[in-house]
Amino acid sequence: MPTPSDSPLALALGRVPSGLYIVTTRHGGETVGFLGSFVMQMGFSPPTVCVAVAKDRVALASIRAVGRFGLSVLDPESRGVMKGFLRRLPEGESPFDGLELRETPSGTPVLAGALAWLDCRTTGEFETGDHVAVFAEVTEGRVLRAGEPSTHVRRSGLGY
Repeated sequence: MPTPSDSPLALALGRVPSGLYIVTTRHGGETVGFLGSFVMQMGFSPPTVCVAVAKDRVALASIRAVGRFGLSVLDPESRGVMKGFLRRLPEGESPFDGLELRETPSGTPVLAGALAWLDCRTTGEFETGDHVAVFAEVTEGRVLRAGEPSTHVRRSGLGY
């Protein structure tokens, strides 16, 4: 039985802060992505990150097929790009409509208006609960302007 989202556990877990990222890949000529917050650096040499992807996300299959993804680091100035990723869009619309993208040296799409970006090559994964932890070596990265990344704290750690 799931723990209620207002239980002491849920409220305490919700206090764990996370960053805000747009996770992107290009598969079959289309840019695919989602708003990610379960991201962390996992190692220095080689530089390694981990991103948790819900098992039911279309992007997971695309990341697996392509073997690469981009992380666009959001800051207060770029948080407005999240709107299209927070809701279901009508058929034919994309959360990337109206957003300027650029390509990393490997061809991975990232947001031109982000604070920074990382280009990542997947190296493995681990399934756990309702998410898959995807591990990746960071092959390139750039800071696009001065600033601090956005952080997010959930009301409940047991749901979005």
